Amino acid sequence: MSSEITRILESGQPDLLEKVMPLVYEELRALASSQLRRERSDHTLQPTALVHELYVKLSGQGRMNARNRGHLMATAATCMRQILVDHARRKGTRKRGNDWRRITLDTPISPSGGNEIDLLDLHEAMDALGGIDPRRARIVELRIFGGMTNDEIADYLDLSRTSVTKEWRFARAWLSRALA
Repeated sequence: MSSEITRILESGQPDLLEKVMPLVYEELRALASSQLRRERSDHTLQPTALVHELYVKLSGQGRMNARNRGHLMATAATCMRQILVDHARRKGTRKRGNDWRRITLDTPISPSGGNEIDLLDLHEAMDALGGIDPRRARIVELRIFGGMTNDEIADYLDLSRTSVTKEWRFARAWLSRALA
């Protein structure tokens, strides 16, 4: 399947997204479902709606520049992050106080040892990390919003798995301090 996606993306045809989307739809929907399970129970965005918003966002970007499946999923991770943050902002979570958006990470990141973090706080901390070290911020984005493994990230960023693991540990510790 990955080679079929890469073949389509490398073809340079104008309707790439329409051809690739059916091949990755279920994977994107599973990723969206995973992301939304980390949200509070009364979250109004559903996995299918998130994938559809992702499709609209990717369609609006014009020509797709993804080279392979990993690049496509990395682009999708960035777009999903933007959609979820925009959705959180529209809901005015900060103004409502107790109506915070909480997400969980695969590894505890908060100083309290818990694994729930406000999405908008995480977004701001990731932006700050990106100002210091864009590659580490990208690794965080690919892990959290892209659901990518260290091996997939290493392949996508053309790094060793060891480098990705070390940079993920550093970024997680940095974010933990920033979110404290």
